[in-house]
Amino acid sequence: MFAMNTLVDRASEPQAAATPKSAIADDMAMIRAASELTRDLTAPSPRIYWTDFLISAFAGYAGIAAAIFAPSTAWMLAASLVAVLALYRAGSFIHEITHIRKNALPGFRLGWNMLIGVPLLIPSFMYEGIHSLHHNRTKYGTVDDPEYLPLALMKPWTVPLFVVLAAFAPLAFVFRYAVLTPLSFLIPPLRRIVVERYSGLIINPMFRRKPPEGEFRRQWAWQEGGAWAWSTLLIAAGVFGWVPLRALIIFGAIASATVVLNQIRTLVAHLWENDGGVLTVTAQFLDSVNVPPPGVLPELWAPVGLRYHALHHLLPGVPYHALPEAHRRLKDALPADSQYHGANYAGLPGLVGRLVAGSARGGAAA
Repeated sequence: MFAMNTLVDRASEPQAAATPKSAIADDMAMIRAASELTRDLTAPSPRIYWTDFLISAFAGYAGIAAAIFAPSTAWMLAASLVAVLALYRAGSFIHEITHIRKNALPGFRLGWNMLIGVPLLIPSFMYEGIHSLHHNRTKYGTVDDPEYLPLALMKPWTVPLFVVLAAFAPLAFVFRYAVLTPLSFLIPPLRRIVVERYSGLIINPMFRRKPPEGEFRRQWAWQEGGAWAWSTLLIAAGVFGWVPLRALIIFGAIASATVVLNQIRTLVAHLWENDGGVLTVTAQFLDSVNVPPPGVLPELWAPVGLRYHALHHLLPGVPYHALPEAHRRLKDALPADSQYHGANYAGLPGLVGRLVAGSARGGAAA
């Protein structure tokens, strides 16, 4: 049976006083269909990954250069916008790195860290070993999930604060690598704190990271060493005047804007309505968000497959470039009353409005 193709802005619909997410049973028909219809879509394409990533990185750094040397404020802002969108897309490949099977894309992790991870002070060790916990069925949405907060159930000021703090992330990263990294190797108790609390791209302040082991420990070491060297060089360039202060400010502002954009995207990656209970696969899917076509803008604010975030939680092994086809197959194959259609939304404004409204109710009930 074929489902209707109409996309409803479910985020703007009145929310029922609904069943807790932890009470939602699995939709086995949806789960079976997802597995059976996408078996041929699991192989990542090196050509697509490398081409997309390298073009995005080149456009991002070209945008930074153009902004620094722009002859007017208008040209600077235009070039900065290009840089923000391109670097945001290039940076989003950190999410793919956490899911790529070992040896599936030789050299991609190294290339990404050299071109984006270290220069933007977000090396992939900050996400690898973290994001996998977010996909753990018994940890998603619980206190053990480093990437989850029940934002829709928290105080109204939580949502704007969540975004505002992101603007200062580049400065925090510079401090973490230029100052805390060397100090932590001189002061063992500080090292434990740095590893547990300041070595992950997380939003759950209660999460504590375990020390790295084996091969991952070696990857962590060179990535952190590179970030320390780069952050120290940035500080020296400003202090000794090796680079004009204006150029450093523009670079910092662009980096800050990419983090803010990602934080806004994070606000609508999920509905953030779980109260801490363990969820079924279907409940996790319905607490997550797809923003599929025909809209075009989501490809800018949710790039590299992130517009299919709910589908990604259902099929974490499918590479980003295959998600549009996976969505098309499931949308067409599943009936109109399938749970699959319950995670599809029309756009950013309705989702943000839903979250703000939910937090307002949550704050009033507290």
